[in-house]
Amino acid sequence: MSTSPATDDLYHELALTLLPGIGPQLTRQLMSYGSSAKNVFLLPPGKLRRIPGVGEATIKILTGPERGKALAHAETSLRKAEKDGVQILFYTSKQFPSRLKLIPDAPVLLYYQGPADLNAPKTLALVGTRQATEYGREQTERLLKGVLPHQPLIISGLAYGIDIMAHRAALQEGLATVGVMATGLDIIYPAAHRKTAEKMRETGGLLTEFPFGTQPDRYNFPQRNRIIAGLADGTVVIEAAAKGGALITAELALSYDRDVLAVPGPLGAPSSEGCNALIKANKAALYQEPQDLEQLLNWDAALHLPGKFQPAPSYSADDFTSEEFALVSVLATAPSRELHMDELAWKAQQPIHAVASLLLGLEFRGVVRALPGKKFGLL
Repeated sequence: MSTSPATDDLYHELALTLLPGIGPQLTRQLMSYGSSAKNVFLLPPGKLRRIPGVGEATIKILTGPERGKALAHAETSLRKAEKDGVQILFYTSKQFPSRLKLIPDAPVLLYYQGPADLNAPKTLALVGTRQATEYGREQTERLLKGVLPHQPLIISGLAYGIDIMAHRAALQEGLATVGVMATGLDIIYPAAHRKTAEKMRETGGLLTEFPFGTQPDRYNFPQRNRIIAGLADGTVVIEAAAKGGALITAELALSYDRDVLAVPGPLGAPSSEGCNALIKANKAALYQEPQDLEQLLNWDAALHLPGKFQPAPSYSADDFTSEEFALVSVLATAPSRELHMDELAWKAQQPIHAVASLLLGLEFRGVVRALPGKKFGLL
């Protein structure tokens, strides 16, 4: 395939993800040893055997007939992506959603179509039952009107019920909204939502980890839900039955240390059993009005920021404990001197629970400031 260097890299990155039996974790492992996807395809069996987690079955896939099939599939997919205006984002790309990189089971490649910024300053997922009621529709519309001043990116799953209500209400309010799909981008499911999906392509976007042609197989939907949870600063469950995909998304968000809110519903109403149970179990904060969400995500403070932070003063290690100074040092070298708490903990090599406590102390001392989406900036 005759391509530019950048396209050549993407060609091999895409092909690597199309190999059978090689999932995200093994892909990252191979990339760490090969330094590029192209190099991975060029590694001889002897070198592949030295990579932890690579066995004879994987070597056979990387060097046998499946290798050629994946490369041919990648070439076809790149041409289709170019024709349809689809971005293919490998996890090493600057355009890959930074929030998604922080979750342990993140995909390594995404297909994206639309103008919305996947790294928007504020992101919010709205999820719920497919059997939504009029109450659910009213609460969805009310919530989106309430968050208009923040202009968040609204994320949902394009499904029946609360999902499509959220997308349509966001479009009505002029908010960018992204639908995370359990199919390839060329297969809109359900087909009844095609018109809404087309509008979303114009002002928001459609996103999936599944290759072109992927059908809406049952097991794709729980997998899709982790992307919804991973993209969002917070997840709001509008209506949910006692069991269902919305609760799976909420549990995933909690496991990623993201905030979850739930709209309470009438006692005994099947469509609100899941929401009420989340609140009762202290797994979700009670959502009654936009201020509940603003305070939890620290969006209320962001509305009143005077502007970008002024250049940070010089800090001395003598003024801090070693753990505190490690956090200050990492923030001082970060873009715009701000980072998500999870990334800050990882870069400082400190446990997340300890970092949360340290940041609180630094915030009280006027050294750092909390920002929307569990980010912290150096003052």
